[in-house]
Amino acid sequence: MAEKKTLAQPGRLVMAGGGFVLLVLVVAAVVMFVSLPDANVFNDRVAQIFAENDALVNPNEINLLMVLGQSGTTFAEVLSSYRLIILVLLVLAFCLLLSSLYFLMTNAALNQHLLQIERAGLHITALELNRAQKLVSINSMEFSLTDNALETLSVLCEARLDDEIISGVELEAAISGRRAEECEEAAGATRIKRLRDHLGNQLLSQLLIRHVSREGYMLTISPDVIRLR
Repeated sequence: MAEKKTLAQPGRLVMAGGGFVLLVLVVAAVVMFVSLPDANVFNDRVAQIFAENDALVNPNEINLLMVLGQSGTTFAEVLSSYRLIILVLLVLAFCLLLSSLYFLMTNAALNQHLLQIERAGLHITALELNRAQKLVSINSMEFSLTDNALETLSVLCEARLDDEIISGVELEAAISGRRAEECEEAAGATRIKRLRDHLGNQLLSQLLIRHVSREGYMLTISPDVIRLR
């Protein structure tokens, strides 16, 4: 349960951050539209001037009031266009925010998936060892082995079938045919290293062959997937 909570934290963090940014964006949009003056406020002021100065008869004064009225109409049109531009920019920012949240969630889900794979280890569904052709098939990958690497993997497979952990001394004794008292742990460790080198893929070899401290080596796969020929 603790592991699942840990894996879910990045997704919740992304959602919380995205929700906060969205809230800020909505609040900023509301404040901006509320603070903008009404488009007809200038026309209303000009109309008030006409009403309060109805005694004006000078043609120049009347022309000035008419210019003010036309200016108010132009100001209202410009302000309306600004409102539209601001609305378009806010919609664009909202779409970009949703896209960013989508990519962040996808990235977080991918990271969680990779973390689960890393913690679960390598998933092998089939391991087939062909002694005659000196080949080992792991899932859909085939590896050509030398005689020593083939014998090392064969002993490891037989130990896994018996659900045993084999030490470096026991591994060397089984391959060389000598007694365990005459073998060294380092010799078995060397054979394991050479087998990993022949498998080539470092991730594959490191996860396939597990070293148990002070006990020995074992294959980290189910005995049911092993086939020896």
